[in-house]
Amino acid sequence: MNRRLATAAVAALLFGANVAGAAPPGHYLFAWAGDTTGRGEDFIAVIDGEPASPGYGRLIASAASGIRSQQVHHTEYWMPAGGLLFANDHKAARTVVIDLRDPLHPQVHAAFGDLDGFSHPHSFLRLPNGHVLASFQVEGHLDHGPDREMDHDQAAMTMPMIDAGTQPGVHGGLVEIDDEGRAVRTASTADPARPGDLLMAYSLLPLPDIDRVIVTNSSMRDEDRSGHTYQIFRLHDLKWLSTNDFDAPAGRYGEINPEEARLGPDGAVYVQTVGCGIERVTDIAKAHPRSKLVWQFPGSFCGVPSIVSHYLIQSVPILHAIVVVDIKDGTRPVEVARVVLDATIFPHWTGYDASTRRLAVTGYREDRLFMLTFNPETGALALDRAFHDDRGNPGFDFDNRTWPHGWTGSAIAHGIVFSN
Repeated sequence: MNRRLATAAVAALLFGANVAGAAPPGHYLFAWAGDTTGRGEDFIAVIDGEPASPGYGRLIASAASGIRSQQVHHTEYWMPAGGLLFANDHKAARTVVIDLRDPLHPQVHAAFGDLDGFSHPHSFLRLPNGHVLASFQVEGHLDHGPDREMDHDQAAMTMPMIDAGTQPGVHGGLVEIDDEGRAVRTASTADPARPGDLLMAYSLLPLPDIDRVIVTNSSMRDEDRSGHTYQIFRLHDLKWLSTNDFDAPAGRYGEINPEEARLGPDGAVYVQTVGCGIERVTDIAKAHPRSKLVWQFPGSFCGVPSIVSHYLIQSVPILHAIVVVDIKDGTRPVEVARVVLDATIFPHWTGYDASTRRLAVTGYREDRLFMLTFNPETGALALDRAFHDDRGNPGFDFDNRTWPHGWTGSAIAHGIVFSN
C-alpha cells in the first residue's frame, strides 16, 4: 500500500473510531470540494488545522453532499457559531447546510434549491439573529449556461471587452434563510429607474450597526453584460434604498463586475472586483453613499479577499500570488507584502484564522490547498511549509486519493473555513 492510500486508510479508521464518542478537541479546516470530472458529488473535507498537532495538514474525515458536482462554489466565509455551514454548487443551483458540530462526523443537515421565487444563490452572510442572508442571482429561474471562470490557457489574463449591447437588465434578490433551509423573508434587487442595468446580486454585507445591507451586482454567466453597481437596503425590513454606480476613472477597468464586500477598520466597506480593483464605499447610512477606486491590482479575476487588522489580503491570479496592502489610510493603500505560490497556481479564495494566524488559499484548476502564515501586526506573509502533503510538497493534495466517505478520485476545493 502506498503512502497516500495508507494515510487515507488511517483517516478512515479514525473516522469510524469515534462513532459513539464525543468529538475530540482540535482545530480543523473545512474544505468544500467537488469531483473534477463532474461525475461524482460535492463533499466536505475535514483537515487537521492545528499547527501543533503531529497530524497537521492531514485528512481526517469527509462527507458527501448529495449534489452532483457541476460548479462547487461558495460556503460561508467564516464558521458560524452554531456549527451549521451553508455550502453551494452554483451551476447545480443547490445548497446544503452541513452539520460540523462533530468534525469527525460531518453530515448534511438540510438542503434547498430555489427559494420563494429566487434561484442561484451565491454568498451567505450571518445576521445577528443567527439566520443567513443570501444573495440570489436571479428572480425566477434561469438555465445557468457557461460560468464566468477564467481560461488559464489563454495567452493573456486581461479584462475582456465590455459588452455594450442592448441586452435588458437582469435582477436577483436577497433571501433570509434559517438553518433548516427555509426562506424567512425576501427582497428583489429590481430597480424600475434602471431597467437596462444588470442587478444580479453577487455578494452582500449586512451592517447591523447602521441598519444597512450593501449588495454588489455582477453575473456569474459569460453571456450577461458587466455589472458596475452596488445597492443599499435597510437591514431590519430589507427595504431597497438606492442603486449606485461604482467609481469608474477614465482609462481604468477596476470597477467592472464588483464582487466581495468587506468591512474595513475605518468603517468603510471595501469591495473587490473582477477587474482587480478595490472600491472604497463610504456614507452608507446616508441618502447618497460614495465610492472611490482606491487600488488597482494587475490583471483580472481577483478573488475572495480577507481584511485582518488594517490589512487587505488579496488573491491576484496574474501574479500567481497573495498580496497584502495596508489600508490604515483607506484612501491611499500601500502594498506591504506578497507571496508567489507557484507559476502554475491561480489563487482565488482566502480564508483567515485568527487563533492560529493562518491563511488558507484555494484556486482554479490546481488540485491543491495552500496554507500561509500571517502577522496581523506587521502584515508579513509567508508560505507555511509545515502544512504539506505526503511527498513533502507545501499544501494539501486533492488529486487522485481515496476519501473517507468512500469515493476515490480527484477534487478541486473552493470555499474554505476554519473551525471556531
